[in-house]
Amino acid sequence: MDEAGVLAYISPQYRTGTLTKAGIAEQLRTVFAIHDQVKARVRIDDVRMVGELAWVYSTGEVTGRLRWVGGSVPVLSWQRELEVARLENGRWRLFGYQQ
Repeated sequence: MDEAGVLAYISPQYRTGTLTKAGIAEQLRTVFAIHDQVKARVRIDDVRMVGELAWVYSTGEVTGRLRWVGGSVPVLSWQRELEVARLENGRWRLFGYQQ
């Protein structure tokens, strides 16, 4: 896994509820510790600009191939979930809801 590459798309100030960028990094490491292959399919359903923030609604699923078993299993799925992004230093990054 290219952890640094994936996390580059997440703002250092990311927060949704209690989830932070550090928490996302931990979740990624855990998923890749038990799966030797991970695939994500994401569809962008809608994007709305609210001030300088992009409200991105998406639907998708993540599947993983279990390292010791070899079978593919669902890891996560969602429908029309909201994620908030903002432009930081010329790049769009996930920013979270900031509750």
